[in-house]
Amino acid sequence: MPLDPSGPGLAGPAWMLAVVFLPLAGALLCFLLPRLAAPVGLVAAALTAASTLALTLAVMADGTARTQLGGWAAPLGILWRADGLSVALLAMTAAVGVTVSLYATAYFRNDEHERTFFWPLWLLLWTALNALFVSADLFNLYVTLELLGFAAASLTALGGSAAALTGAIRYLLVSVLGSLSYLLGVALIYHGCGTVDLALVAACVPDAPRPAMQVAAGAMIAGLLLKTALFPFHFWLPPAHGSAPAPVSAVLSALVVKASFYLVLRLWVDVLGGGGRWVAELLGVLGAAAVLWGSVLALRQERLKLLIAYSTVAQVGYLFIAFPLAVAGGAVAWTGALYLALAHGLAKAAMFLSAGNLLRFGGHDRIAELDSAVHRLPLTLTAFALAGVSIMGLPPSGGFIGKWLLLEAAFEQERFGLVAVILLGGVLAAAYVFKVVGHAFTPAARERRIRAVPPGMEWSALLLAAAAIVLGLTLPLISPLLQLGPASAASAVTLAAGGGA
Repeated sequence: MPLDPSGPGLAGPAWMLAVVFLPLAGALLCFLLPRLAAPVGLVAAALTAASTLALTLAVMADGTARTQLGGWAAPLGILWRADGLSVALLAMTAAVGVTVSLYATAYFRNDEHERTFFWPLWLLLWTALNALFVSADLFNLYVTLELLGFAAASLTALGGSAAALTGAIRYLLVSVLGSLSYLLGVALIYHGCGTVDLALVAACVPDAPRPAMQVAAGAMIAGLLLKTALFPFHFWLPPAHGSAPAPVSAVLSALVVKASFYLVLRLWVDVLGGGGRWVAELLGVLGAAAVLWGSVLALRQERLKLLIAYSTVAQVGYLFIAFPLAVAGGAVAWTGALYLALAHGLAKAAMFLSAGNLLRFGGHDRIAELDSAVHRLPLTLTAFALAGVSIMGLPPSGGFIGKWLLLEAAFEQERFGLVAVILLGGVLAAAYVFKVVGHAFTPAARERRIRAVPPGMEWSALLLAAAAIVLGLTLPLISPLLQLGPASAASAVTLAAGGGA
């Protein structure tokens, strides 16, 4: 059963504030005290994760938590709301965030310049993510999107190479373009409804001028699809993710693209009431194309980080295959897509951290020259292989649960074309995962110059990969958090009408 959104709703407002303002305070302290950036950043990460756990437990126990900033109710005030979907993504963000923070202390240990700038930017990005997941009005969501985009682009440029700077500039331009498209939609909705509160907009949309609302929804979703890197808008993602430092690539792939997908889903379910059938079919077609195209390009890559980046393009496609299935009545498709989003976040972060270890070990990430890495970095290769199990969708991983639920919905609706895409995507994922593992197990043709990899970097990747596997065993616990349906919007309106502080 889904969580009851009509519960007390007051169980976690303090924790909701904490998950946003703790990383923000940490970012400011890291900026003011650059020599203490690493220990301050670790403390901020630990406190943010602890607050996220407390908020998650509060929402699981009492239902949706909400708070009005400054005590002002909508439409004048800003409402923050944390429901099951919010806390599920907050928890995944915290798991990846803490592990990446631990990894980064070793990764940037000998580079003062990168260490100085990484921590404030990373904590600022974490702040934006958490604020986005709890925001409940369209303009506040725009602000968090902008903050997220600027922090992500700055982190992408952290490496300082020509490729990193080019990828960062492209990332920034795409981010700004997507945000402006989203803002255009917000302006049209405000003109038609006189409010930007999600619940009040949902109540207004049926009576608002239909052409204006259609243009607004189209502009917002198009901008968010660009930020999510759904095919054919994926051109910016591989260069940015492939050239960034490993901890940055991990958070970009695991977390940042999920934020814009989360907003598409919120708009689709809570504001648009499930959207239109032809739009859902279009999203499904683009998702299927992304699965196949991204997988084929991943298989053709000669560099490990680019392979993982194109794999992200493919995995994003699965999330959008759920739209036509859900519109046709397959509510289980939403659970499958969201389970895949959580599993992908953990597994893809583990893959990029593993790639960072291999890059540190050999000084490069050329797949053909990873020979004998398994003998020197067994934990890293184990982490990559376990993450690959989830990406392929093999049991008992979280990826398996997500794909199984999508397949169940597709079979029930006799959408055999989507069934074929999901299965073929798994086969192609197995091909590029085994391509890497096979080269890593190949005996070395000659001795190569290698560098030691700190144990903390190996264990960080392994912990995330193991979490992606364990996620598949927690379906009864997590499934209630991921229930979406038409009732979401109605209950949101009830909450807004009832107020609450």
